[in-house]
Amino acid sequence: MEIKKPIIVIGTGRSGSTIFHRVFSQYKKLSGLSLFANNSPGNFKKHKLFMRGIDIPIIGPILQEKYTVHEGYNFWDYYFKGFSTPCRDLTEEDLSIRSKLKIASAMSNLLTNSRDRLLLKITGWPRINFLKSIFPDAKFIHIIRDGRAVANSLINVDFWWGWRGPSSWRWGELSDEYKIEWLKYNKSFIALAAIEWKIILDALEIGKKDLDSNNFLEIRYEDLCANPIKEFKKVCKYSELEFTSKFSKIIMDTNFKNTNAKWETELSNKQKVILENILKDYLVRYNYL
Repeated sequence: MEIKKPIIVIGTGRSGSTIFHRVFSQYKKLSGLSLFANNSPGNFKKHKLFMRGIDIPIIGPILQEKYTVHEGYNFWDYYFKGFSTPCRDLTEEDLSIRSKLKIASAMSNLLTNSRDRLLLKITGWPRINFLKSIFPDAKFIHIIRDGRAVANSLINVDFWWGWRGPSSWRWGELSDEYKIEWLKYNKSFIALAAIEWKIILDALEIGKKDLDSNNFLEIRYEDLCANPIKEFKKVCKYSELEFTSKFSKIIMDTNFKNTNAKWETELSNKQKVILENILKDYLVRYNYL
């Protein structure tokens, strides 16, 4: 099946993209990665059964909650080695003709007649140029969150590689500017988490240069939590999807909780000052100050 105007959700990680994707994936026209496709990326039989099952009343939402995956990096890595953990943002130059055709063909197998719009989610490196090369008409949705909250969240999850330092994490060596900034704060880990947020946003700004309002939308996590109906109406209009009463109910039945205040109560005064100093210019740029 031909892929038309796939919707790709991107974010820095710890930005609220997971709950956004979880809700949006329940829209009746959208199809994405299932646990079956992720676990057996070369075999789509179970995935097709799953896709038919999620539209069955009562059991469908249960199946979707249990077997829908978010990023699905095992699937991606099967068709493009290294997709999940590159040391820099991926671009069109990283794609061979063979890889591009393999990925497009595999993604087409995720669609069904009733769910014919592809919805994908990735975090970390935005990979915009890479993905746009495969899907020229892709519509990107960037979920952004206050960098102070993101940094605090990063140091509290067990999969953050920042503890290993920049020589062994996922984001490559620090630029001279960011290295000086990190050393200024005695190699503080909260400082490094803040710098990570900036590194990913730097890559996003480069990647979105060739995009316009027709294929790039930014949604603030804070706005999503405050008024999810309003934000999803905006998302549906941008995605060229009808905002239905059924989808409205799904949104209203979801608990969108803004946990941004945690950084203010969980971090020491010194750590908060470090965050404010490192992120000030970016917080102003993205309207958080």
